Amino acid sequence: MPDRFAGYSDSPIAPSAVAFAITPSDTVEITATKAIYVGTGGHVTLRPIGAAADVTYRNVPTGSYLTVRASFVRATGTTATDIVGEA
Repeated sequence: MPDRFAGYSDSPIAPSAVAFAITPSDTVEITATKAIYVGTGGHVTLRPIGAAADVTYRNVPTGSYLTVRASFVRATGTTATDIVGEA
């Protein structure tokens, strides 16, 4: 089936076209996200794009989306698992 959205340009608010597993790391930068899916709930510590400091989303429920553009998901402070990035 053809992609009926192929003629549209991508933007931060457009639906994601790529999904990828995220392994939290304190040093490895991730592909910039449009959103982050949390498969198993907990805390998620991340660095928003352009921010000078990390932020922790606490008690994120299982099956939630964080609509944030992030460049890092940190191992330190992250207790959630089964994390998927969307770009």
